[in-house]
Amino acid sequence: MGAGELTAAIVEGLSTDVAEPPAVFLSPRSHSVGQELASRFPNVRVCQSNQDVLDNALTIVLAVRPPIVQEVLKDLVFRPEHVVLSAPSGVRLEQLSEWVAPAGQVVRVIPLPQAARKQSLTVTYPDNAVARELFDRVGGVLVPSDESTLEVFSAATATFAAHLDYLTTIADWLAEHGVAAEAATAYMTHVFGQLGQSLAQHTGPLAELTGKHMTPGGLNEQFMTDLRRDGVPDLVRRALDRVLARLR
Repeated sequence: MGAGELTAAIVEGLSTDVAEPPAVFLSPRSHSVGQELASRFPNVRVCQSNQDVLDNALTIVLAVRPPIVQEVLKDLVFRPEHVVLSAPSGVRLEQLSEWVAPAGQVVRVIPLPQAARKQSLTVTYPDNAVARELFDRVGGVLVPSDESTLEVFSAATATFAAHLDYLTTIADWLAEHGVAAEAATAYMTHVFGQLGQSLAQHTGPLAELTGKHMTPGGLNEQFMTDLRRDGVPDLVRRALDRVLARLR
């Protein structure tokens, strides 16, 4: 239920280069997204209503905006055999269980857009075999010790746009110093795309990888020291604390 970018990423990951992809029933909320997915993947069907989704599927992925969750769910009829995997941030298990009763299993999940490439490490709570089976198909699963810790992971995902804005700032700075805007964007995309691959292959502490990307007295160390001196790490922590307070 919900047919935005996150739904599209999960459906693409479940359906691309798979010998026997699962049947997927989409809500009609975003007709263009649903029809585009249905035109590409024979296993995907756009339903007439959200209730039609529930009537056809036992595993329900809820992927709508947090403010409208209750409105979306209030008139739907769930069955005890339904497993509800809920992606909206800040909507707690206790409330979800009440809204989807008598559904037998309710799980909170944090899938990532990388699901489209089968590279989403999806945080799920509580541990659930159905959630594991589905999200293992699009990358993998990480299960925290409790729901409160899941909220911490959720807060961390609020940093995506700021990270991209940081890269945009650097690209803009390059352009301000005479680099063509297109070349500046291409260079930043390449540099940090390659850095992302290094991250994906790294298994130790992030500080260890940081050390590998600078030399004592070098330019990277100078830049990082200036940002720390100006209080950037503390600003990040405070902003994350405010996001977490909102989620809780």
